[in-house]
Amino acid sequence: MAAGSFRRSIASQLSKVLDLPPENLIKSISAVPVSKKRHVADFQFSIASIIENSSSDCLTQDLHLQAQQLAERLKCDSVVSGISAGPGTVNFTINRELLAKTVLQQVWKDGSEYGVKSELFSTVPRQKAVIEFSSPNIAKKFHIGHLRSTIVGNFIANLKVALGHEVVRINYLGDWGMQFGLLGVGFQSFGNKEKLKSSPLQHLFEVYVQINKAAEDENTKQLAKDFFRKLEEHDEQTLSIWKQFRDLSIEEYIRIYERLGVHFDEYSGESFYQERAQEVLKMLEDKGLLQKTIKGTGVVDLSEQKDLSTVSTVMRSDGTSLYITRDLAAAIDRMNKHSWDTMIYVTDKSQSNHFQHLFRILKLMGYDWAERCQHVSFGLVQGMKTRRGEVIFLEDVLNEVRSRMLQNMTSTKTTKEIQDPVETAEKVGLAALIIQDFRGLLSSDYQFSWDRALQSRGDTGVFLQYTHARLHSLEQVHGNAELTDVNVACLQEPDAISVLQHLLRYDEVLYRSSQDLQPKHIVSYLLTLSTALKITFFLVFQARLCLFHAARSVLASGMKLLGITPVTQM
Repeated sequence: MAAGSFRRSIASQLSKVLDLPPENLIKSISAVPVSKKRHVADFQFSIASIIENSSSDCLTQDLHLQAQQLAERLKCDSVVSGISAGPGTVNFTINRELLAKTVLQQVWKDGSEYGVKSELFSTVPRQKAVIEFSSPNIAKKFHIGHLRSTIVGNFIANLKVALGHEVVRINYLGDWGMQFGLLGVGFQSFGNKEKLKSSPLQHLFEVYVQINKAAEDENTKQLAKDFFRKLEEHDEQTLSIWKQFRDLSIEEYIRIYERLGVHFDEYSGESFYQERAQEVLKMLEDKGLLQKTIKGTGVVDLSEQKDLSTVSTVMRSDGTSLYITRDLAAAIDRMNKHSWDTMIYVTDKSQSNHFQHLFRILKLMGYDWAERCQHVSFGLVQGMKTRRGEVIFLEDVLNEVRSRMLQNMTSTKTTKEIQDPVETAEKVGLAALIIQDFRGLLSSDYQFSWDRALQSRGDTGVFLQYTHARLHSLEQVHGNAELTDVNVACLQEPDAISVLQHLLRYDEVLYRSSQDLQPKHIVSYLLTLSTALKITFFLVFQARLCLFHAARSVLASGMKLLGITPVTQM
């Protein structure tokens, strides 16, 4: 790893002066973010990091003074061409030709694995992760509310796979409950088999709207209860109708997931855990955790003082299970089936309380692995409207972004040369949606804006796609770059140095995202890289072509982690 070899060289020199093992120093040496100010150093070493591990008098000394004293004791060598003190840091400038040569060679050698082979990940054990995300309700069209769960879960899965972890992607469908009693009765009254075959989710949505209007009638309510009771009793005819709804829904979802570039290893659902939820209730009772309220509902006391100040309801008064009971059964089943090291649930932040209760109950049941469960929450998207008004369904948004992007592209001359403008518009449009979504903290709500998302300049997915396509075009026009005999002395101008410095930082950015599972670090990095490239070099010669190739390789890798397919024409 390019940054790794430089860090090791700096750590080796620091080790001799500080009398500390080099491996203890490596994580305190970080690449300096690219600045608009020219001539920034390449790496900095934090003085505070060694003070934390030291019991000497230096704790009381001024950090800046210590940085100056340490800088004076270090010497430049064949790797480091400059050493200076900053506020609490010692800054290192790498020999410029060595910087260019090492970075280009490393990107060339590692290709799509550049950054993930870094020593920063050497102490991180390879794990098996189960990730539950997307999870729409079957027999309903794919709601826009599930978009964030889908793209965030996909990003986390992509990142973990890239870093060498084993990942199981689970789509836990909302495929059980009283709404199926209503839908079953609704289909018997308003259903049309032909419409169900041609447009299943649209037709089931229409049926659901109609039956909901009729559901105020007590007779309809009773029929729905009877239908669902038959479902729970495994009545063959009723189960057959439910299974048809489920199969048709999954078929249509898969088509939309393909548009999003998302896949799953397992389609699961609440229906899988109906009977096992009863086993969970029996376990809770045997462990003395299940308590009955006056109304007959079953609760688990989660309060510290065991005074019922915080309870979680796990059973209805008629003895049937609830959503959380089925989640308990699913978690236990997944551990038995997959023996995972970590399990991540990706849902909106309104469910935070639910997952706190879920993990707490599992712990009370004696499952210590509950501590390795994690809820990655996200905020709401506001203001997502199509030209026809307020949007409910994801497919409408995907069609709208493709249509708007196609309209923007047809106004430019190059679009006429594109082999498949519709497919390109789809990929660029999806990049626009993903980058607008991933720019901030996931837990934040944000206001969606079509105009901002589709701008070709600025912090947008369109700009990333344009940069990638432009770099690809340069390689096509000037021939593929070859690394042999590149004259790195030609890459000494400030713009080229900025790109090289930025490429050095990629492993740190990946490491940061792997720690907090936030895509914003990678988004910010890729946007800065695209801006730093400034493809205005009028003369494109071999060395610059190699630099462009390296930048495009890293740009493509980062985009793919985010769930974006890079385009080669625009």
